[in-house]
Amino acid sequence: MDIIMKLPVLLLLIFIIGALARGMYCLAKDDGSQTGERLVKALTIRIALSFLLFGLLIGGYLLGFIQPHG
Repeated sequence: MDIIMKLPVLLLLIFIIGALARGMYCLAKDDGSQTGERLVKALTIRIALSFLLFGLLIGGYLLGFIQPHG
């Protein structure tokens, strides 16, 4: 897997971890006065990024950028 696939995968993983951290922050700091919109938005972004990463990996495999081992 060369840089064409490594860089987007790495960036998506960093963004996924960032969205997860933001969700954890919102969960810890919101005192219940809000309806949880910030938490839901952060976790929705994380799920969307995870689906995008999965699609990128499947697409990379189908296009031949990613080769299985063994």
